[in-house]
Amino acid sequence: MSAQWLKPYMPRSLYARAALILVLPVVVLLLVVGVAFLQKHLEDVTAQMTRAASREVMLVVDSVNETETHQQALAAIRPDLQALDMKARFLDINEEPMVGQRRWYDFIAPQVEADLRALLPDLAAVALPSGQEARVYMQTDLGLLQLTFDRRRLSPVAPHQLIVTMLFFAIIMTSISFLYMRNQLRPITRLAEAAQAFGRGRVVPYSPGGAIEVRAAGSAFLDMRARIERQMEQRTMMLSGVSHDLRTPLTRLKLGLSMLPDDEAAPLQQDVDEMQLLLDAFLEFSRGAAEGSPEAVDPEALLQQIVKDAGRAGYAADLISVEGAGTAMLRPTAIRRAVENLIGNAVRYGQRADVSLSITPKSVRIRVEDDGPGIPPDQRSEAVKPFSRLDPARNQNQGTGVGLGLAIVSDIARAHGGVLRLSKSERLGGLCADIIIGR
Repeated sequence: MSAQWLKPYMPRSLYARAALILVLPVVVLLLVVGVAFLQKHLEDVTAQMTRAASREVMLVVDSVNETETHQQALAAIRPDLQALDMKARFLDINEEPMVGQRRWYDFIAPQVEADLRALLPDLAAVALPSGQEARVYMQTDLGLLQLTFDRRRLSPVAPHQLIVTMLFFAIIMTSISFLYMRNQLRPITRLAEAAQAFGRGRVVPYSPGGAIEVRAAGSAFLDMRARIERQMEQRTMMLSGVSHDLRTPLTRLKLGLSMLPDDEAAPLQQDVDEMQLLLDAFLEFSRGAAEGSPEAVDPEALLQQIVKDAGRAGYAADLISVEGAGTAMLRPTAIRRAVENLIGNAVRYGQRADVSLSITPKSVRIRVEDDGPGIPPDQRSEAVKPFSRLDPARNQNQGTGVGLGLAIVSDIARAHGGVLRLSKSERLGGLCADIIIGR
């Protein structure tokens, strides 16, 4: 049987689901026990007791009806009243029965009153003011007779005590269970927070704790985090080392070319310049998002400075709109490199770059749009791969590159726990690149 229909109504968090698993059985058990107690036990016992009490009341009423005056009636029923532990008196002609209000938690009183009215045809009124006293008002041939006797002869003493006791201990035990459950779920929450922070490029202190299974998951996470950090460090060291080692022969080539005639050295100098550009791109890609640690940054101020610097460099870049305000945990140097790469690509393959910023309580979106040829939808996933150059999509005569620009931007976005999305610009018709980072 499929339970898909139930999923929209289930809580999303682990703590809420655990609380539901804990509370629901307790509530169902209380309801079942309460209903079973009221219907199967308390109601049957109350019916038997009211039946016996009604016979005693009828015995007194029959004795009263056989007399002619109040004094004779009270004298005739005195032995019965003493034997039944009752008190009796006749009400005056203008005196009304004192019924009053019964207690709000006396949930068995309605059944007592209903049974007495069904068993006593001459019953005028019933008063159940407390758990110790009960009064019935009977219509007799001599007038209205008030009979007072112990309430415990009509129903069990304080029947609500069972329900109150169950609720009290259920609340106490559930509260204790909540405290224990919170302590058990806290290591899972800490593990989730550490994993989420690492996915966004931050390393927070974490030590495994809790149950054996949670400790095992925490230890596996620490091992995984350490392996990823080692791999990132090895990649950076390898690319940096290769690029650094190649600079020495390039320098010797430049010195050698400087001694050749210009017409012979020009083609070779172009090859050397392309190799130098390639090495610079390798170094930039090797650094990736590893520079600096995340800090609270105002994205608007950072983008304004980036656009200003791009304008001084001769790029037609403008910050056209800013929505929202606030700070976000970012690596300023890495974000600067990513936005500068997008602006450089925009003005290389188009005429202008429009930058916009949107800040929401959950995310930060940095958008760069251009009026160039754009990238076809079927090639956008290929465009963010390292060393990918889409000649049909980009006019390569407008610039040179090794296919690492968008790869660097995507790497920086992932290091911040975000994503790089490419689409068509609705305003300019070219490429629209969005860096979306969660706050």
